[in-house]
Amino acid sequence: MYLKKVDGQLAVTLPDGTVLTQGDLPAPDTTRWVASRKLAVVRGVLCGLISQKEACRRYALSEDEFREWVRAVSLHGEAALKVTALKEYRQP
Repeated sequence: MYLKKVDGQLAVTLPDGTVLTQGDLPAPDTTRWVASRKLAVVRGVLCGLISQKEACRRYALSEDEFREWVRAVSLHGEAALKVTALKEYRQP
């Protein structure tokens, strides 16, 4: 059995006591971004599992797009990351 070397931490404990690992992050070739995948990336960055720069590079995100995900989660929770809810949570 071979293990792939990963830079940074392999796992972090979130404030609610759950553990987030590198394996919980979406695959780098993800094209369908559902709210749960966006939330996993945001939590991974905020808890230090992956850097923001690495997340943007790995998932081909702009810094503005990632910051918008973080803002949406901090203001409204996971529901704000759903594409169908963008109008409801977007500021005028």
